[in-house]
Amino acid sequence: MAGVLERIRRARRPPFHTQSVHDARAAYEAAAEVLEPARAPLARVENLVIPSRDGAALPARLYAPSTGALPVLLYVHGGGFTIGSLETHDSLCRQLASRSGAAVLALDYRLAPEHRFPVAVNDTWDALQWLAAHGDTVGLDRRRLAVAGDSAGGTLAAVAAIQARDAGLALRLQLLITPGTTAHADTASHRRFAHGFLLEAADIEWFFAHYIDPAQRTDWRFAPLEAEDLDGVAPACVVLAECDPLVDEGIAYADRLRASHVDVRLELYRGVTHDFIKMGRMLPEAAAAQDAAAHALKEAFEP
Repeated sequence: MAGVLERIRRARRPPFHTQSVHDARAAYEAAAEVLEPARAPLARVENLVIPSRDGAALPARLYAPSTGALPVLLYVHGGGFTIGSLETHDSLCRQLASRSGAAVLALDYRLAPEHRFPVAVNDTWDALQWLAAHGDTVGLDRRRLAVAGDSAGGTLAAVAAIQARDAGLALRLQLLITPGTTAHADTASHRRFAHGFLLEAADIEWFFAHYIDPAQRTDWRFAPLEAEDLDGVAPACVVLAECDPLVDEGIAYADRLRASHVDVRLELYRGVTHDFIKMGRMLPEAAAAQDAAAHALKEAFEP
């Protein structure tokens, strides 16, 4: 991991918070799969469009390792609610589909600052409801659903799991990869790993400033640790990195879920940083985390 960080430093990539949103998106897309294995071939890779509540058409991409009515994971990408796309997480979604045997539907939700909070939340929930109602129209088993995401996508996945509980929509699993869960970046790990560990403190504030007003940060749809009640939400697999500003809030959320009698599998990978799961070409921990996530999905999707 230290070698990867040194290579990134030598590349002299400008930090996201020093760039325009347009340039940050382009930079993230250009670098997103450099440390990942080649895109795995799959039986089905199809672009879809999902309707949102306000009439917008949300691009999505379906990955399936085989034909037939497979269970399906809705995947919500990371990027601080501001950057990221179907392309930045294509390799990871293919790996999850290939390793788990399930279908993965990646969502291209609308980004800030053009679409501020809670648009990303609404888009995620709209996509999950669409899968539950219409998944069979694209050859999926809409009765076996799960939701997942990394970083900001992990936040959105956790929120969607609460919304599913409230709506009576049964999910088999919520897969939360290095999720954000707190209202403010004020845990000890945010101070310990503020600089030099890939996700910089200034980048986090840049993302949040584009996405949400300070007065809204205690809304549980931004900070699921603020939710009044987590009883009855879907079982969770929580994948965390030791050297990540978000690690403390990930552990806190796993603890809160356990205290609410939710089954939790916590996977903590030592010595790696935020976004490590997308570095499979360099880090064995990335493949191990993908295998752990796939195993959790296989178990959750058993008939």
